Amino acid sequence: MSKTTPATTTKPTAPIAKPAAASATKKPSVAKAPAKKPVAAKAAPAKPVTLKTPALKVVKPAKLKMERDSFTMPKTEYAQLAVLKERLVKLGQPAKKSELLRAGIMQLAAMTDAALKAAMAKVPTIKTGRPNKK
Repeated sequence: MSKTTPATTTKPTAPIAKPAAASATKKPSVAKAPAKKPVAAKAAPAKPVTLKTPALKVVKPAKLKMERDSFTMPKTEYAQLAVLKERLVKLGQPAKKSELLRAGIMQLAAMTDAALKAAMAKVPTIKTGRPNKK
């Protein structure tokens, strides 16, 4: 059996609220703000009058849809892209690889059928797909 002494005996009571928690739950009082004196209505500054004229809408060109693709080419031909990029920098017209390829396609598209066939005859056929890792 346990002994209880009057000093250690406690009655069940409601939990005591902590002061920090009580202040956190209080709503801020809005009514305590000092009352402002009524101020005479000030005249709003006059806005400059502008005549609305029908504005011409700027027509933006339609955004081009892009296509991503991958391709395989011999290292020697791929190195030519870097050489061409360096030449263009020296000429004051830097370009990206994709711009070089697009320029080449424009040139091929502008050729006659006979010239296109002759140009394509000079290009060797290569095996497509990813190269083997060695």
